Amino acid sequence: MQSKAIFHPIDLENWPRKPYFEYYHNNLKSKYTVSIKIDITTLFRKYKDSNYKFFPIFLYVIIRAINNSESFRTVIYNGQLGQWSFMQPSFTIFHKDDCSFSDLWSEYHEDFQEFYNIIIQDINTYKDRKGIKIRENQPANLIPISCVPWINFESISQDTIQDSNFLQPIIRFGKYYTEGNKVKISLSIYVNHAIADGYHTSMFLQDIQNLCDHVENWMTP
Repeated sequence: MQSKAIFHPIDLENWPRKPYFEYYHNNLKSKYTVSIKIDITTLFRKYKDSNYKFFPIFLYVIIRAINNSESFRTVIYNGQLGQWSFMQPSFTIFHKDDCSFSDLWSEYHEDFQEFYNIIIQDINTYKDRKGIKIRENQPANLIPISCVPWINFESISQDTIQDSNFLQPIIRFGKYYTEGNKVKISLSIYVNHAIADGYHTSMFLQDIQNLCDHVENWMTP
């Protein structure tokens, strides 16, 4: 059974990041996007030797790396700055009949097998429902993640027109492809500078790479 996510308020006056948060949240409202290629060669070999589907596997890698990062669990919830104990994925599913998409959320479990089974179950349950949001009771601790499997992109630029208190990153990944003897995948993360600098983003991306390189540590045979 999944544990309940806990919101931990931040004592802003004693938070080491306070001057950076206030500067990038109130003065120079800054957001940035980083796009890179992830080497998924080891992960891909494990995937091909299994009966798993690729999308839930890579979704797990992303959300686990998110939950390893305090920065990307930092949000404003009910007007209070704080950090969730863990985040959950909000991802898109594609409807081939009319080429539309729907947004679906699922529970996060650190155990890969539990996570995988829930993602597959939720996709099967909601795959024929149409609309932008197709599952009710959407929790607050969500990370938007989507796949554009038709392109191997070099970069994706994203922004929101309306200013808001949304601090969570937004993540996109493309189709995997071969380059020499390597298998790679494009990944882009849109970051609110108020909660993460280049260092924090680079550590998150390195964590994704490490999870892909050491898949034997978390994926069951």
